[in-house]
Amino acid sequence: MKCPFCGYENTRVIDSRPAENDNSIRRRRVCDECDKRFTTYEKIETIPLIVIKKDNNREAYDRTKIEAGVLRACHKRPVPASSITQLIDEVETEVFNYEDKEIPSEVIGELVMNKLKDLDAVAYVRFASVYREFKDINTFMDELKKVLN
Repeated sequence: MKCPFCGYENTRVIDSRPAENDNSIRRRRVCDECDKRFTTYEKIETIPLIVIKKDNNREAYDRTKIEAGVLRACHKRPVPASSITQLIDEVETEVFNYEDKEIPSEVIGELVMNKLKDLDAVAYVRFASVYREFKDINTFMDELKKVLN
């Protein structure tokens, strides 16, 4: 590892520990030339996941889109931020465990809705109304009946 301060080629690892929920490794390093210390993070490189949209366009998976949808659905609801983060993490884990490297957006939407249903009924209905593009009050009422049963 090259020193970011002096550019010297040799550095030593003086401390190593897991970081970010054991998804990466934090290493403390020291330069053999200038004795300055710095930190590096090692993360597993994954093959990019492709999302197949409703119109059959393909785009790279983007966690922020799930976050934005869930946050809008939970707006002004008594849902703790930690629960929202946990829900998004669970959806992301299932998405990355999907057998293909291309996943339909419908699968992601259904995963989010299933998890929201357990978290907050109002957030679930909000998300479903946008995701399923309710055309009239009857389809909205059908979804509400599912939640109430």
